[in-house]
Amino acid sequence: MRTIERLTSLGLLAWFCCLSAEPVQGGKVLVMPVDGSHWLSMKILVKELSLRGHEVVVLVPESSLLIQGSDSYRTEVFTVSYSQQELDANFNELRKGIFVPPKSTDFLLDIQRLIDFTNLQVRGCESLLHNEALMSRLRAEGFDVLLTDPFLPCGSVLAHLFSIPAVYFLRGLPCGLDLKANQCPTPLSYIPKFYSGNTPQMNFPQRVKNVFFSFVESYLCKLLYANFDYLASKYLEDGMTYKELISHGAVWLLRYDFTFEWPRPLMPNMVLIGGINCAKKGPLPADLEEFVNGSGDDGFIVFTLGSMVSNMPDKIAKQFFDAFRQIPQRVVWRYTGVPPTDVPENVRLMKWLPQNDLLAHPKAQIFFTHGGTHGVYEGICNAVPMVMFPLFGDQGDNVHRMVARGVAEKLSMLEVTSETVVATIRKLINDKRTWRSLWTALEMMGLSFSPWGLWCPICLRKEPNSSLMLFDKFLKGFCGDTLERHLQTYQRTSGS
Repeated sequence: MRTIERLTSLGLLAWFCCLSAEPVQGGKVLVMPVDGSHWLSMKILVKELSLRGHEVVVLVPESSLLIQGSDSYRTEVFTVSYSQQELDANFNELRKGIFVPPKSTDFLLDIQRLIDFTNLQVRGCESLLHNEALMSRLRAEGFDVLLTDPFLPCGSVLAHLFSIPAVYFLRGLPCGLDLKANQCPTPLSYIPKFYSGNTPQMNFPQRVKNVFFSFVESYLCKLLYANFDYLASKYLEDGMTYKELISHGAVWLLRYDFTFEWPRPLMPNMVLIGGINCAKKGPLPADLEEFVNGSGDDGFIVFTLGSMVSNMPDKIAKQFFDAFRQIPQRVVWRYTGVPPTDVPENVRLMKWLPQNDLLAHPKAQIFFTHGGTHGVYEGICNAVPMVMFPLFGDQGDNVHRMVARGVAEKLSMLEVTSETVVATIRKLINDKRTWRSLWTALEMMGLSFSPWGLWCPICLRKEPNSSLMLFDKFLKGFCGDTLERHLQTYQRTSGS
């Protein structure tokens, strides 16, 4: 028994030594990001790689939403076949309807808007692939690894063309394509499908609903990934699908952990890095520090709806202003619209705010958020209860998980009133169960874990570690291949 304990201790010691070790020799990392909020999460990792001594090159389309240059990494700008105006219009179309009452056809409309957005990005990828001068220069640089978000296909295509390992950085893919590509078991009996509203504890009708959502998802995702399949087949191998392409990923860095995700199986090359975006915190600007410190024992509220929302209808904003007049807490609100003339004295409006630094402040009491993964983890990391307003995409599912975990309350942005806002604030501040749930979640996360201390050296090898991947990428589900062989044997025997 003591021998086993010693071996376990030595194993843990070796593990932590690997995590804390700095790379002896820097590698060359090519980064193909996805624009928008996806980039905000990846940028933290890109800067950390540069600080660890790696040479990092980020590919940036000339028309971009949020991707910009930095002293921390080098950028290569490539021309695309669409203008900045077309990109902005496409993105605005994607978020259209956020503050409009829903209709029964909205789900299909959202799918079509997402397809239109991804089709535009595929056009941009083709522009890059046809840029022979840039492609030749990138190939000649001899990159060791490519870091990308497989939400869009271009990074995976480049990794295949350059014959280098692909490291994926993602929250998840529509239709669970990341799980299917990795041959990761996903039993419908206890793993809820997105948008189903189920939890792992499903009764029979809920399981039937889960199966139904699975069938609908399969059909819609054929439409969603059609252009991705086309890109893989045209530029790589005839008939190659996007699922087959991303199945060759060396390591999958998943931006969640089991404080957020429902219990589920994982594959050896899937690494949970939830909370990576909130490990580092900085001081507040002097004027902002003075404002939040002036809140006294009542503390303050952080209010931001992410990069998708540039303004809010006056009618809805008025409900929040009326609510904030009735509470003793101060409010720091990312507000990009035209401010009203009668902003309450306890409210400070800002075009941009240091979200994680504010949430880390000891006087932070509540976080008003739309439920994006980036913000959710910053709320958990800093043990701040959340009032959540899902607006788009997977946010509704994210909010459902947090409410089920007991760390958040959900409100509808379209039905919000000053009375419900005030009541929710008072409930969260006075409910000790919420605070206990937050501290339990925080203890589970283990924020000292730094995945790139271990995984970056592995990924920088010329040959990825095959022991982390399935031997047969096309293993039949439910042992169908075995059943087929038995049937063939039976037919031959019967025939004879």
